[in-house]
Amino acid sequence: MRGFKGFNINEKLDFLKSRVPILTNSDVTLHLSNPINSKADYFYKNVDADEVIFVHKGTGVLRTPMGKIEFKSGDYLIIPRGMIYKMDFNDDENRHFIIESNHPVYTPKKYRNWFGQLLEHSPYCERDLRVPSELETYDEKGDFLIKIKKEGFLYDYIYGSHPFDVVGWDGYNYPYAFSIHDFEPITGRIHQPPPVHQTFETPAFVICSFCPRLYDYHPESIPAPYNHSNIDSDEVLYYVDGDFMSRNDVEIGQITLHPSGIPHGPHPGAYERSIGKKSTEELAVMVDTFKPLKVTEQAMNIEIKEYYKSWMH
Repeated sequence: MRGFKGFNINEKLDFLKSRVPILTNSDVTLHLSNPINSKADYFYKNVDADEVIFVHKGTGVLRTPMGKIEFKSGDYLIIPRGMIYKMDFNDDENRHFIIESNHPVYTPKKYRNWFGQLLEHSPYCERDLRVPSELETYDEKGDFLIKIKKEGFLYDYIYGSHPFDVVGWDGYNYPYAFSIHDFEPITGRIHQPPPVHQTFETPAFVICSFCPRLYDYHPESIPAPYNHSNIDSDEVLYYVDGDFMSRNDVEIGQITLHPSGIPHGPHPGAYERSIGKKSTEELAVMVDTFKPLKVTEQAMNIEIKEYYKSWMH
């Protein structure tokens, strides 16, 4: 088990330079970012991966050739690969958890019918998704720097015309935003397993949202989750806000990694504390990867060295 102090990364000038890779495998890389307010003098295009940017703190505008998406704390920004974009921030207080996926990111198949519509029992629906608006059209010639990521390398391209020269668009490949605060948790009389929190999926990992919700309401229930071994996946939790009932001494912005096959569960005392509790105000993002994750050198600099001992009485 590993723990990392996510808020201990250093702030950097803009949305791209500030990214710090923390955990990675051949399918996905998880980054932390602490960008300060600056108007980047370039545009960015990731042709390797879809990106899911979780906005922990801060507000601003995601700008693309298809228009603007205003974002705020709690938003997931889903950006398909090949999309040119830039991010403008309103101030210097910005914290992001970024999921860079080598596979397309979809809504969960179990919540869609065979026409592709989200079903009524889904924890969110199409009305909750915010698509680009206020199309920006620039008919400008000049030198416009586009940083293109390909096979893990950044290449600087100079376009002779502004990349936002679009007068209209059509189709189904576009960025969108979804707020974690619009996720409606599924609860039950006994403990609900993590798949009820699933928000997005790929063939290689899933993304889940842990939101304020009622605890189990069976008269003999123990709200704290049971110990488990996660045989099929590595489990990453990014702690956003609130009181994390199953953990002791967890900080906002902390990341934990619980590898597959190693039993883990609530910290000592958590079972006892949970009895009689009716609800939780916790807010967290979970990423479960089907291949093992590797820890980066940058992550070692913010590691909580004694985290693996935190289950000891």
